[in-house]
Amino acid sequence: MSEPIVYGFPRSTFVNIIRLILTHKGVAYRFHDLEPVMGKPEHLALHPFDRVPILKHGDFTVYETSAIAAYVDEAFDGPRLTPQDIRVRARMNQWIGAVNSYYYPYMIYHVTHERLVFPELGIASDEKVVAHALPKVETALGVVERELAHGKNYLLGDQLSIADFYLLPSTFAFSLTAEGQAMYPKFPAFCRWRERMDNLPATQKVRAAVPRIPIEHAREWASSHRPKY
Repeated sequence: MSEPIVYGFPRSTFVNIIRLILTHKGVAYRFHDLEPVMGKPEHLALHPFDRVPILKHGDFTVYETSAIAAYVDEAFDGPRLTPQDIRVRARMNQWIGAVNSYYYPYMIYHVTHERLVFPELGIASDEKVVAHALPKVETALGVVERELAHGKNYLLGDQLSIADFYLLPSTFAFSLTAEGQAMYPKFPAFCRWRERMDNLPATQKVRAAVPRIPIEHAREWASSHRPKY
């Protein structure tokens, strides 16, 4: 079967979850940049809810990051990232849900958009959006810190899993903001986890491949789905 194709725009948090997993497993893939057609029929034919990523593998197409991650881990050789133990696997899925609900929305959708994405496009930050998010981010980081109290290398213990790759891109983008740089030193176990993850060959390879250029289609976000407080 042909190599898989990852569709999305380069700086997407969720696209890079999938790129990290594929790269760590040693799976050759192609990246198809949808930036020029985001929200247009070509994109919506792949993802009817106007999001990314999408994975195409032969005649099979799937969207939603958690579904893609599970498929990739089962469909391809390489290090297994899904625990066999049912309870540990439940913890992994708990982390996936937490990133979707509590980490990404406040680290990225609120703070990183206001501090990085919008200013890069000449759009002023909304300080109310940032202020609303920061206590929630601090709560989320406190949860990671407590979960890492086991003293092991990864979120689930000794085994690197999808959970680690799921959390990493949100925490990386937030680290580029002044708020992230001020907040992170309060959480030493989390910082040690980040350092281990940052040093993985897959992390370094994917980050080197992602250009730090403005996200042009994000101009629409300022009016279409920017939080309002």
